[in-house]
This record gives sequence, structure tokens and C-alpha cells, in this order.
Amino acid sequence: MNRYVAWLLRIPVLCYLAALSSSQPGTITSAAGVYSSSVTPANLPWNTYNYCNAPHVNGEHYSKPTNHPHAELKYMNAVIRHHKRTPDNLYPQENELNSIPWNCTNFPQFNFGGSPAAQIFHNTDVPSWHPFLSLFWNGTCDEGQLTEEGLMDAVAHGKDFWEVYSHKLGFLEHVTEKHIFMRTSVETRTMQVAGGFVAGMDPAFASKTFPVTTQPSPIDSIPPNYPCNGANNVRNAFQSVPAWTEHLQQNVDLKARLDATLGTAGLADWASWYDHFFDTFSSRTCHGHPLPCNSTGGCVSEADAAKVFAIGDFEYNYIWNAAENATTYNQLTFGVFMQELSQNFKLFRDGSESFKLRFYVGHDGTMIRLASALGFGKIAPLRWPALGSEIIMEVWETNKKKNFVRVFHEGTVVPGYEWIPLDTFIDSLDAQIPENIFEQCNAS
Repeated sequence: MNRYVAWLLRIPVLCYLAALSSSQPGTITSAAGVYSSSVTPANLPWNTYNYCNAPHVNGEHYSKPTNHPHAELKYMNAVIRHHKRTPDNLYPQENELNSIPWNCTNFPQFNFGGSPAAQIFHNTDVPSWHPFLSLFWNGTCDEGQLTEEGLMDAVAHGKDFWEVYSHKLGFLEHVTEKHIFMRTSVETRTMQVAGGFVAGMDPAFASKTFPVTTQPSPIDSIPPNYPCNGANNVRNAFQSVPAWTEHLQQNVDLKARLDATLGTAGLADWASWYDHFFDTFSSRTCHGHPLPCNSTGGCVSEADAAKVFAIGDFEYNYIWNAAENATTYNQLTFGVFMQELSQNFKLFRDGSESFKLRFYVGHDGTMIRLASALGFGKIAPLRWPALGSEIIMEVWETNKKKNFVRVFHEGTVVPGYEWIPLDTFIDSLDAQIPENIFEQCNAS
């Protein structure tokens, strides 16, 4: 047994109640989800929502288009979220609230300039004598850093991907930059996940190089990072109405308990939504760490963590799917990435595409926007994109030389996207690209 899998199996698997927001803003109903292990318990369906490690395409559960047995896979675009990391947000007294140090000694951080430079790597040191130690946890990990466990999940993800698209379908024969284009955000963890994914597809790349492409950080469309005051104004407006403000008011007791335990009272970033609480709790539980306890013995309860996970699902669905003008907000903040996807599929349609696979590694904000733009939220309310969340867009060619698109989300074909004409799919991408997006983002 792989030592990583064996380690995971020693962790008690806790299935919290998470939220699945209904189509009506302000309504929260419950649905099961795993928040404590990358391994989904065997008694649950394989495609159960697992925040720690999203279900994805794999050889055991993947099937070809059953109604078109002679069709051939010709082209793909795939987008995933990075895998497990340390918390990306810190409590005011972070050191007090972390009883177990974060250990990254088995995961050296390489960063060098290529030949003729030395291949250097750095280790993170948290000195016990540091005057500002109270602001950070003990251990050897940085804030928001991909962990060894996250890297191993990325390797396993790549292995499953290759099992389908190489061994089962024969679509990809070799891992080569001639046929595979990879783009990531500028965050190191997305590049590291790309590296783990490539090594999962071909273990020989554990000692070889493979290029990834990035955009300049101020205009990177993957997170997305480009400035858009117009979108900010839209979001501020729909977060000022009862459909949003009432859920904050309804949970004041929960917020007071969390503030008292974590020292977050009066901090705007921790009061406007539950994003930071969700991040700090789920990062711990996914790595088998306990929920935070302070020096006076006050601890975050599993029930309160489950409530936070529920609220997080409601907030993500509201902001990017259910709110009035959520579509406008999503189009303004993600229109540039949708333009890139549209261009990719047009290149293929026109016979000008040189790649067989275009692969992107992004963030939760990437995945929720893409899911919304593709209309998944019209089928069912959206949930917070899990670590390793995956959307795959396949193009198949029939024996009559007609091209059709099939879309997978978290390893399962999306209803309505089982088999649609390529031209129709491209039109749906174009419909999510605002005209004059630069001007709309910068209008006063």
C-alpha cells in the first residue's frame, strides 16, 4: 500500500453536513460532504462531494458516448483547481490556535533560473525566537503552500487522467509539449500541481522538465486578477440586499462564538462573509488537524464547522449563480478567460489548433466562475469548488465528420452537455464574453 494512502486511512473520516443552496437566495438546505480526507469512504458513492479531493474522471467509471460508438475523440480543454494546501488566511493569534505544526520538510520548494544557475530549493523556517511568532504557526510550511499531501493528490489525479485518455481511449500517446499545452496562474501551488499532474501521467517526468505558461499577474485571467471596478460595483449592490444580509444576521450567534474563540471580532475581512472561516477550518480538517482551540480551552465545534461549510456553499452559489446580476458579475470577472476558451475551440474548428489538449490549473474562484458560465447552476445549485475540482470539455468527431462536445464536471457528464454541436458550444462560450469588457470594467 502507498505510504500516503496508508497514512490517510489512519485519519478518522468525518462526513460533515454541508450546504446545497436552493435556487432561492437565502435558503440553505443540507447535503452530505467529506471534509476530512482525500479518500472518500467506501460506503459512499465514488462521486460524493469531497472538499479535500474532488471526484474526477477515472478508468473505472468513464464510458465513451454510448449512442455514437464510432465517434473519435479529437480535442480537449480541461480546467482543474489546485490540490490541498495550508490555510491561506491567518488568525490574529495564529500560533496560539495551531496545536499541530504544519510540516513541509518532505516537500522542497525548487526555484531556479535554469542553466547555468544551480538548481536551488528553499525550506521554510519558523524561528521559535521570532518576535512576531504569535502571528504564525509553528512548523516548516508557508501560508497557502501546497502540501506534500496535495502534491500526491495531484500525482494521483494525473494518473487517473492518463488511464482514461491514453490507456482507455488512446487519444494521448505521449506526454509531450507538442500535443499538451499547460497554463497555470502565477501562484506557485498551481505550477506545482501541474508538475505533479504531469508526473502522474508519465512518472519519467519526475526527473524531467515540462513548460507551463502564465500571464502577467496584474492581468492574469485565471484567478482572475485583472481590475474591474464595474464588477465590484455589481457585487457590492447584490450583497447589500436582504437576500444576502439576512444570512449574516441569522448567524450572529455563530459569528459571536467564532470571534470569541478565534479573536476575529471587529475584523472586516472576517465579518463580510464566511470565506476565511471556511478556508481555515477545511485546510485543517483535510490534513487531519484538529479544529482550532485557544489557550483558554475554547474550541471550534464540529457542529459550528459544519455550519460554516454550509454557509460557504450558500455564499458561493449566491455570489456567482443565484444573485440578481450574478451573471453580469461573472461575465465581467471571467469574460477574458471565456474568450480564451472560445478562441481555443475556434482554432480547432478551423483546423489551426496545434495542441490536442489545453490544460489549465487555477483556483476555487476559477472553477466557480467556469461552472456558472457554462450554466451548471441552472441544473442544480453550485457548491464551493473542491480541491482538485475538474471540468473537462471533449470534442468528438462522428463518422460523418461532424463535431460534438461532451462536458464532464467532477468526473460525471453534465446533463444537457452529453452531446451538443461544436458550433452551439462555441456560441455558448461567446455569449459569456461582454462586449468592450475593458470599457465596462473601467466605466465610472
